[in-house]
Amino acid sequence: MSTDLILRRPREDEEEELLRAHRATSPGYPTFLHYYEEGMDFRRYLEVLGEQERGVHLPASHYVPTTFLFAFAGPRIVGRVSIRHRLNDALEKHGGHLGYVVVPEFRRRGYATRVLAMAVRLARERLGLSRVLLTVADDNAASIRVIEKNDGVFESAATFEDSGRVIRRYWIDTWHSTSDGE
Repeated sequence: MSTDLILRRPREDEEEELLRAHRATSPGYPTFLHYYEEGMDFRRYLEVLGEQERGVHLPASHYVPTTFLFAFAGPRIVGRVSIRHRLNDALEKHGGHLGYVVVPEFRRRGYATRVLAMAVRLARERLGLSRVLLTVADDNAASIRVIEKNDGVFESAATFEDSGRVIRRYWIDTWHSTSDGE
C-alpha cells in the first residue's frame, strides 16, 4: 500500500479521475459524490464543495456545513470522506460527523482505516471537535472494524422503525486518539 495518501479536493484537471471513481462506486453507493448532479459542470461542482464547507447555499435547512475531501494515492482517488462540522437532530441519530467510502478496487488494503484516521485528525485540527460521532449499520462488519481500529467506542444501537435497520453509534475522542491509521 502506498504511503502517500492525502485528503484533498480534486483540481480542475482531475475531473476524469473523479468521475472514474464515481462510476466505479456508485452502483453500490449512489451518494459517492455528494452534491453532484449527472452532467454538472466540473468547475461548478468544485465551487459547490467550497460552498458546502462554508455553509453557503445549503440544500435544505437540515443540512450542516460539511468538508468533503477525496483520498488520493498518487493520481488515483481511492475513496472519499465527509466531515460534518456539527451535528443536528438527524445527524445525531443517523449519519454522525464522519462518513467515508472506499472505491471498490481499493478495498481490503487498509485505506478506510487510514482515511478515517486522517479525517479524525482534520476534525480536531480544522474544526476543533473534541470527539466525533460515527454511525454504522449493524451488519457492516468491515466498517465496524475500521471504526474500532480508530479507537471508536461503542455507545449504543438503535432500530429504525420504518426500515428495521439497526444502526450502531460510536464516538472517537479526537484529542486522545492513539490511532495513526495503520
